Amino acid sequence: MLNVLFVLVLGSVLAPLAYYKLSGNKNGKACMMLNVVTFFGLLLAGSIYCIGGAVPAFAEAGSTGLSVGEGLKFIGAALSTGLSGIGGGIAVAQAASAAIGAMSENESIMGKTLIFVALAEGIALYGLVISIMILNG
Repeated sequence: MLNVLFVLVLGSVLAPLAYYKLSGNKNGKACMMLNVVTFFGLLLAGSIYCIGGAVPAFAEAGSTGLSVGEGLKFIGAALSTGLSGIGGGIAVAQAASAAIGAMSENESIMGKTLIFVALAEGIALYGLVISIMILNG
């Protein structure tokens, strides 16, 4: 099954390239959307296959001590860390670009702009603290 998934992922990359060459290098956006849809569709199918195969393994091995609540705890910790990291990255990108633009006009406001960038970075740290609290609670 792993070989089939590998061939499908390789096909999801090669099919848009072939479509791009056959269309005469005109449909770049359509090729990109084809690549994104096929890749993430295969990623979703592979995830469903892996999760579906793992459920009977957990059901048979009841002595592992892993319950559904503990699994949801790990998912919650991962989501809080990951989403806060993404949000912090977006916030830092916008705050830092605005800070650079403001500093190009007036260099004396560097300290004030760094505070805003640091506040945006704090979002990721808050998510990490919450995930540590989830895992230890």
